[in-house]
Amino acid sequence: MERIQQGFQKRTVAKSRGRRVTCEDVKRFGKNNLFVLFTVVAVVAGVVLGFCLRKYHMSYRQVKYFSFPGELLMRMLQMMVMPLIISSLVTGMAALDSKASGKMGLRAVVYYTTTTVLAVITGIIMVLIIHPGAGGKDKMHREGKIEKVHSTDAFMDLVRNMFPPNLVEACFKQFKTGYDRRKVSRGALGNVSHGPALFITNVTQAMKLLLEARDELVPVPGSVNSVNALGLVVFSVGFGLVIGAMKEEGRAVGEFFNCLNEAIMRLVSVITWYAPVGILFLIAGKIVEMEDMSVVGGQLGMYTITVIVGLMIHALVVLPTLYFIITRKNPFVFIGGMVQALVTALGTSSSSATLPITFRCLEDKIGLDKRVTRFVLPVGATINMDGTALYEALAAIFIAQVNNFDLNFGQILTISITATAASIGAAGIPQAGLVTMVIVLTSVGLPTDDISLIIAVDWFLDRLRTTTNVLGDSLGAGIVEHLSRHELQEMDLHADEQMKKPYQLMSQDHENERVLGSETTM
Repeated sequence: MERIQQGFQKRTVAKSRGRRVTCEDVKRFGKNNLFVLFTVVAVVAGVVLGFCLRKYHMSYRQVKYFSFPGELLMRMLQMMVMPLIISSLVTGMAALDSKASGKMGLRAVVYYTTTTVLAVITGIIMVLIIHPGAGGKDKMHREGKIEKVHSTDAFMDLVRNMFPPNLVEACFKQFKTGYDRRKVSRGALGNVSHGPALFITNVTQAMKLLLEARDELVPVPGSVNSVNALGLVVFSVGFGLVIGAMKEEGRAVGEFFNCLNEAIMRLVSVITWYAPVGILFLIAGKIVEMEDMSVVGGQLGMYTITVIVGLMIHALVVLPTLYFIITRKNPFVFIGGMVQALVTALGTSSSSATLPITFRCLEDKIGLDKRVTRFVLPVGATINMDGTALYEALAAIFIAQVNNFDLNFGQILTISITATAASIGAAGIPQAGLVTMVIVLTSVGLPTDDISLIIAVDWFLDRLRTTTNVLGDSLGAGIVEHLSRHELQEMDLHADEQMKKPYQLMSQDHENERVLGSETTM
């Protein structure tokens, strides 16, 4: 009986202590997640403010003035992207040996490929089940102008951007093939004959070639103002591997980039204070900028719901399940630590601009190994676009449905493969998926002009798929760290042994001096 009473008293004390700790935990949670709370409140306030201001019918100039604080946030975050990608990848690759980096890279690529394929499958299943394109496109609203692009040129541009000829230019420009309409003839004049006797023959040939000439879109080299993240990633990975292989000779350069990375992350901590204000005005400005809310009804509304459901299934079911199966950890605890990065992605609509906040959440909040985040995140933000792949496959089949175009299994398979490949080439900037979607539509002969049917809601869906992209990158970093834990532990043990060697040598020298001194005294 005494033991039972003692046990009951212990449980009572533990419960009372638990209540006090819970109260302190709430205060600590509010203090540690102050930025997150501010960011969530900013999103809600931005939505409310945007809809309240729509009745004033602001002009384009007034909307731009109103959105100026949000534009400043985008510029601040984009300012951090280039030095952050370079410094994080160089330090991350330099800190890993070739064996560990190879395994980690292989795991990351397998994860990226798997999740992208799963996202495409999810999108295709949702659009085939819901069938939002039933009814044709006659009454649907068109908006915007679609830029022509050839799928072969787009693929070649992707490869070209991997190897920029000028690293300085890659920091603010990337290669993009343009098109120029020119008169092209099928033949040539050949060797021009001399002499008055053959003058009439040459004139006849020239007139014939001019009549046969036709207008043709000729690809010409061009560029767009955007950070060539893919080229910087390729260079930084190679540069970091070389520095790591140089051992002691490359330590000074490695420490420089490590210091640069830490300085950038401290700047990000300062920008975090301004992020809620910028997100508020970004979202409110976009809602005010919408011309007509009625165009979202009907088929376009069903299309929007289909995309949202598909993204939610992938983000809240597929990715967490994959994380739980591999790590045996609660994925929603992990996602809870990523709230600020996800909300920032929702506000900025750019996975590249969100990258500094994603680093801060994974390293400071969740506590992932920096050697993993510095390698996985920049690469993931560049090539791992789950939301974009899902969106492009779903949108392509939706456009086929509104055109009453029956797709066979081979065409659906072509769309899935093309959407997976096109998402890799999509830049981490707002509405980049619209450009690569032209490639997907071209692969099965669908009209590219019909992309204008979905532009009216793309600004909103772009934010949701960017949030999905960031979540996929973050969970991928957690999975890669879990799978690479043995290699990381071996590296830590090796580093500890290297640090102990100088002290062991010093102690051995002292011991030798003591022995020699005692022998001299004798």
